Amino acid sequence: MGQQVNGPDEQHRRPDGVSDATVAALGKLSEALECVERARGHLYSLHQLIGHADLMLDDAVEQFRAAGHQQLADRIDTELVGRNVIAGRWTFQIVEDFDDGYHALFRELDQQARDELVGGRRHLYEAEMKERRRSQGRPGHEARRRRRLVGRVGGTPPGRVVRDDHGGHHQRDAEAEQPGLVGDEPGGDRRL
Repeated sequence: MGQQVNGPDEQHRRPDGVSDATVAALGKLSEALECVERARGHLYSLHQLIGHADLMLDDAVEQFRAAGHQQLADRIDTELVGRNVIAGRWTFQIVEDFDDGYHALFRELDQQARDELVGGRRHLYEAEMKERRRSQGRPGHEARRRRRLVGRVGGTPPGRVVRDDHGGHHQRDAEAEQPGLVGDEPGGDRRL
């Protein structure tokens, strides 16, 4: 088959000269960004749920009118349907302000830190933690996913989609792969 590659791929290896303190700080910034991404998802949930609730009010108003409760139906229709959630804002405006302000700046600073300190590499702290925690040589504890080309060795033309061992699909890059080699790094990591 081929040789087993050990350790993280190049994009998840610490560049020479980068300290433990720097990797830890980048890891903490990344963890904070992940919390913000989760909060952003909740904000979008709020947006969709409030919008759905506002549309359901149309049915409630109609049912109150049909049941003979005109005054209550009118109050819901004029005071609550289409009302701003906070002063001057529907939820789409809150989402846009969050995305364009706080979220955009957070992502920008995370990218700047990674670009300036580790050449843009992501998840170095986690990659190193994985190396410490995995049982090397055991199934399910591989350092990275092995890929294989479907079809003839070297017979997949550049730009053609290939399938990996786990059902994922990737576009073949002629410059990054030599015929007969596959893997995560340019030139591949094992022979077919």
